[in-house]
Amino acid sequence: MVEAQHLAATAKLVETRAEQELLEEILEASKSPIPAEAAGLDYLLFSPFRYDTRPPSGSRFRAPTDPGVFYGAELPRTAAAEVAHWRFRFLRDCAGLDRLQPATFTAFSVSVATRAIDLRRPPFDRDEQAWRHPRDYGATQALARTAREAEIGAILYLSVRDPEPHFCAALLTPRAFAAKRPAAVTQTWILTLTGKEAIWLRGAEESLVFATAPWGDG
Repeated sequence: MVEAQHLAATAKLVETRAEQELLEEILEASKSPIPAEAAGLDYLLFSPFRYDTRPPSGSRFRAPTDPGVFYGAELPRTAAAEVAHWRFRFLRDCAGLDRLQPATFTAFSVSVATRAIDLRRPPFDRDEQAWRHPRDYGATQALARTAREAEIGAILYLSVRDPEPHFCAALLTPRAFAAKRPAAVTQTWILTLTGKEAIWLRGAEESLVFATAPWGDG
């Protein structure tokens, strides 16, 4: 699930399509290079491998000095919970803010073909507390480094942010993708975040609501 802001953001700065294309080219030239093993992939697939991770602690399976990781989820609701958690952390860290303006996100699916380890199954499940710790990523980042050395392309794990028991996947290499582009079918969701709830809407009929209280320590 990715925020749908890229083209809209640049369109606000120009008056014609030609100017927008030129601005996009300038911005592209200023970005970090695309890793060689990600060449030819759609930008939605290569972007997590192109940019640095969140300082100072990184993300669950990626320390600040590690290569990129593509995070996905079993279901849109699980991806929504994970995304909303990070947005909530941003809100919590911004003094004086009690909510974030609605933001539009696109949910998309990808095909994967790679060797994987599943932390929900033996022998890994015995260390579930370490894998699912809400804020200490030391064990999971160390596991990801070991997995890369063993040429493991993906790690499956139970979502920490979704209260329902659905799984997530961390792809450790661009070579894990079975296709160069996401599936054509996508979903559009709008997220509104308050201090108490993350509210997702898809059209007028479908919604997801997550309480933010469980995310207060992670």
